[in-house]
Amino acid sequence: MRNYNEADRKKKSERIQTKENLDDLSRELITQLKDTIKASLKEGYLPCPVAWKIAKDYNISKIAVGEIADRLGIRITNCQLGCFKIEKTPYNESAHKNIDGEVITLLEDLEEKGQLTCSTIFDLARQSKIKPIAISNEMSARGMKICGCQLGCF
Repeated sequence: MRNYNEADRKKKSERIQTKENLDDLSRELITQLKDTIKASLKEGYLPCPVAWKIAKDYNISKIAVGEIADRLGIRITNCQLGCFKIEKTPYNESAHKNIDGEVITLLEDLEEKGQLTCSTIFDLARQSKIKPIAISNEMSARGMKICGCQLGCF
């Protein structure tokens, strides 16, 4: 297991600027969140879907959960878009499914505008009734990159 360390914090802070207490949470709630996050770890990591559930259960932003995980030195894994994994795996051509041309056009427009974010991919998936990972696989096949993780990971 590789912990989230000071070098990681510095690198991330250069890319993502957040305020100290993203959702103006009480100290008591932050303590509860820390305990919940620690109790939710799988092999020392916080899976992305679990982080999303914590945010929903506590009615707070996903990025606030990501920020607390950062402060605890906990890495997030199992990105629902396949952006990172504990063990990196290359794009698998056999897992590639064809996506509707209209969705591809939307992806290209989003990329041109610099708006290929985690949030927009999930919105597009919901609207298109396509799994987010299928859209992410299509993007990988086309060399497109996702930015703006909802948990603040990238």
